[in-house]
Amino acid sequence: MDEFVKGDKVEVCSKEEGYVGSYFEAKVLSKLPHRNLYKVKYKNLVTEGEDPLPLIEIISADELRPMPPKLSQPLTFHRDDKVDAFDLDAWWVGYITGRRGNFFSVYFETTNEKCEYSLERMRRHLDLVNGHWVSSATRHHLYS
Repeated sequence: MDEFVKGDKVEVCSKEEGYVGSYFEAKVLSKLPHRNLYKVKYKNLVTEGEDPLPLIEIISADELRPMPPKLSQPLTFHRDDKVDAFDLDAWWVGYITGRRGNFFSVYFETTNEKCEYSLERMRRHLDLVNGHWVSSATRHHLYS
């Protein structure tokens, strides 16, 4: 398990019902001394009320992962490619099921929904395997 320090950019892997399979961008504010907990400030989530501020939460270490590396954006995606689509302030893991013009249909197993996204709102899905980022396509090839 990774140790994070103040200022590290991370993704919070939500375990809340309705948000399983989503990753929210955040920054580590501190590690709590008594447990494997971190205080994080979300990039896109804010507090409720008239003057919303970035949401700050205490998160268990097992819900954090380092930010995946920025890869060059592919020119296109193909059917069955595993991707992350940006929606509702988070990255969601899904599979390409089709294409209509400049939009791609993405199916999400966790919510059993299909939505359309432009290329700008998607990225290649990467898995964190033994501390290394691996393309799901490569991983499938390596481990099948």
